[in-house]
Amino acid sequence: MTTKTTPAGAKSTRKPGKKLLFMHKPNCTTCRKARKFLEKRGYQLYFRDLAKERLSSAELEKLIGNRDHTDFLNTRNETYREENMKENPPSRKEAIKWMSREPNLIRRPVVVAGGRVVLGFDEKGLARL
Repeated sequence: MTTKTTPAGAKSTRKPGKKLLFMHKPNCTTCRKARKFLEKRGYQLYFRDLAKERLSSAELEKLIGNRDHTDFLNTRNETYREENMKENPPSRKEAIKWMSREPNLIRRPVVVAGGRVVLGFDEKGLARL
């Protein structure tokens, strides 16, 4: 389930921009940076807090699609380092299982619009949405 929240300082007379699903962790600095970038450009964001509304294995499977599953792993996460995932990457099935159990292992934010997915603060990717 996603919930719509109005960005801080948004004017009601402003024409709504393109709608994006913004999956994040509210206190994540990268997420806040990406949010600010998108709001400045007039995007209408629908938020999903990954800690409160975890992604299921099926949702992750669909989200990853035919992309490389390792791109979705948060390399700064403690589990990523402890499990030595850089040198010994998990299989797609294992990675999805890990990410569904531990949402902090998902690289964030995850921004979805019109079937396109952008991970992290990728300025060029976000600008192309």
